[in-house]
Formats: sequence, structure tokens, C-alpha cells
Amino acid sequence: MNVSPIPTALDGHFTNLTNFLLDGRVIPFLGAGVNQFHRPAGSVWSSDECDYLPDGSELSRHLAATFSCPPGEIADLLRVSEYVALTSGSGALYRELHDLFNRDYPPTALHTFFATWPSLLREKGYPPKYQLIVTTNYDDVLERAFREAGEPFDLVIYLAEGPNRGRFLHVAPNGRAQVIDVPNRYRDLSLDDRSVILKIHGAVDRSSPDGEDDSFVITEDHYIDYLTRTDLANLVPITLAAKLRRSHFLFLGYSLRDWNLRVILHRIAGAQSLTYKSWAVQLSPTELDQKFWGRRDVDVLDMPLERYVGALRGRTRLLRAAEQIA
Repeated sequence: MNVSPIPTALDGHFTNLTNFLLDGRVIPFLGAGVNQFHRPAGSVWSSDECDYLPDGSELSRHLAATFSCPPGEIADLLRVSEYVALTSGSGALYRELHDLFNRDYPPTALHTFFATWPSLLREKGYPPKYQLIVTTNYDDVLERAFREAGEPFDLVIYLAEGPNRGRFLHVAPNGRAQVIDVPNRYRDLSLDDRSVILKIHGAVDRSSPDGEDDSFVITEDHYIDYLTRTDLANLVPITLAAKLRRSHFLFLGYSLRDWNLRVILHRIAGAQSLTYKSWAVQLSPTELDQKFWGRRDVDVLDMPLERYVGALRGRTRLLRAAEQIA
């Protein structure tokens, strides 16, 4: 078995994190950076026959070129998306996004790690501790990793459009969908039964023709509406809200440029009556990055995400069986 070596300085971190994972006290937050493992070094993203997902800047440039956006706006995904929605209509924007995200992009080692975590616990004889995994990504790579691993899961998706805008939709493993009208009374979700994937910025719907049932928080207006109405801990079902208030967070694939994450993090932290040490894996963080995360009691781990996941996988694979500890 190939085990990625753990840097000596981070040995204590991986020990603590593994223990927290065993207790079900860590919530991974997955950003766009988690999808970049398998892209070739120095490659340029193209929408034609591409087997890896675009990051925000690549998606912005693609939309700008497709819809002839003014050159000065190309680098800002929110402004480009707003331009497309205003000049071509939200239908055209959604159709283009649907075509991009409705593809079989391969899961990375990170997706596979979280999808196989429940089976590893069962293999080692530990009681099941199913996870709440939060993501701001629109794709379904994580869901497909769970399906490939044979692990059932509940899916909870933010609705950015339509009559139920501002609410979350619960999709059970059998495909039954239910809009969550009264979050503090909704009890049809339990982490005692299986993992939950919480998509707080919406998701692509593969069964939807031309993206009619997709949900994307992506334009400036989307974000204004989202941030003014969304107190995350009050919009998600009560069982998930309790988990958000009493867990450590592990931020993977985010950077300081994700300003929407900063607002979400601030609101979640404000809902916690106690503090819980959290971590962000970010290669070569700037001094500003360090100060930002530090103000929110988040330690920044300066290393490539792929190496971090490899080290975490190696540590958890070496866990002793539960009966050896008892």
C-alpha cells in the first residue's frame, strides 16, 4: 500500500483530525479547487472534450467568449454571469452552464476518500459516523463518487430560482424530492442513517432538459438575494443546523478570493456558542490569507491539496481495528 508521508510538523494535526473524523465532528467544506487534481500541469481549460472541471476564472472566460462580454469584465465570474443573464436571459446562461456541468467528470482522490470513509469505518469495526459534507460546487462529482462506492446519501440543494427560491430541496436516496418549507421542524434527515451532501450554491440537474430545473447561485443578483436572505443555520433542517454549530470545519479548495465563503463562515461562526478549531488547506497563503483565516480561528495548512489528501488517506488507512483499541 502506498502511503503519502506525513510532514512531521503536521503529525499532531492529522492525529487530531482523524480522532475528530472518527467521532463525526468534522464538516468538510469543498470548493472549486478540489476538482483540479487530475488536470495536466500547465494545461488550459477548454469546453471541448475536457475531462476536468473549470475553475472560476476559466468559467468566467468561457462565458465571456461565448456571449461576447466586454473585455473589462472577463475576470469576474459574477459580473460576467450577470451580463449574460441581462443581455441573453437567464435561460441562455443556465443552458450553457448545464452543458458544461452535465458531463461525467472523474472523481478525484478527495471525492473518493469521503465516499469510502463509511465503508472504512465498517471494515475497521467502528460504529458508523456519517458525515455532513458542504460544497459550493454545482457539479455532481461528489455524488457520483458516493454512488460508485455503493454508499447511499441524502442530497440537500439550495434553490436559486423558481417559486421555492431561497429554500432547500431534500432529495432522498430513492429519488424522492421534498422542498423544506419549515427547516426547524423538518426531521426527515438523520446523520445516524447515512451521509448528507449539502450544496449551498445549488446544483446541476442531469434529468433537466436544457437546465430548466438547475439551480446556480452565480450572478450578482443571485448573490445579493442569497446573502440577504440566507442565514445558513436557519435555512437548513434542524438536524444539519445543529451539526454546523457543533463541529470543526475543514476547508478544501478555497481561497481568500471566494468572498462569498467569508460571509458564510462569518454567519456560521456567529451561530456557534462555543469555538471549534478549524483548518484550511491552501498552498502558499499570503499574509492577508493568514490574517483572514486566523481571525476566524482557522489554521492554514500550507501544502498542495493532493498531498494533504494523500497523507490523510494514509493515516486513516493505518487505523487499528476497533477491537484492538477496546
